[in-house]
Amino acid sequence: MATLDLQEQEQLDNLKAFWAKWGTLISTVVTLALLAFAGWNGWNAWQRSQGEKAGIAFEGVEQAIEAKDVDKATRLLGEMQARYAGAAYTAQAALMVAQAAPADKALPLLQWAATNGKPQDLQDLASLRLAALHLEAKRDAEAGAALDAVKSPAFAALVADRRGDLALLKNDKVKAAEQYKLAYQAMDAELPYRRLIEAKLVSVGVDPTALPKKAEAP
Repeated sequence: MATLDLQEQEQLDNLKAFWAKWGTLISTVVTLALLAFAGWNGWNAWQRSQGEKAGIAFEGVEQAIEAKDVDKATRLLGEMQARYAGAAYTAQAALMVAQAAPADKALPLLQWAATNGKPQDLQDLASLRLAALHLEAKRDAEAGAALDAVKSPAFAALVADRRGDLALLKNDKVKAAEQYKLAYQAMDAELPYRRLIEAKLVSVGVDPTALPKKAEAP
């Protein structure tokens, strides 16, 4: 049985917060190691070794992206997928390369991360990005399927926002308004992205200031 230690949980929380605030791919390092019970020490050491090697490989991908060499980054990512498919670094590298690549090349990278990424939060990020690409290409069924794959409640506001976009793609303003309302009320008022949702609400005839305030936690 595996559990996340406190440092790794904090990294995952930071990942969610940064995504919710900026709506873009996170470029910081996220690590995930399995902590095993007695009798699993060998497996645990192997996992840590794989994670460390994947982290070194991730730095190479990051440097290639910073140098705007997408082809090199893609090649290095392919090596990571072949050697360290189960490492969190590999899923994050796939998201990073997808961010820099054109849509046709980003699509399979996001599909891979949405299926194989670890932990679940990285799968969810990939699914959200995948949904955005499908929406841009007006592929409503594929966009809906990608949104259905998002599991974490932390991304509920962003999922609702995308579902509103999907409803508009289908010319359903009533459903779009419902989803934008959910997104608006679920998102922290201090986040800049919330202003975009306000604009979307106005575009479908809803006054954001007339909506009930988000209930504060006791």
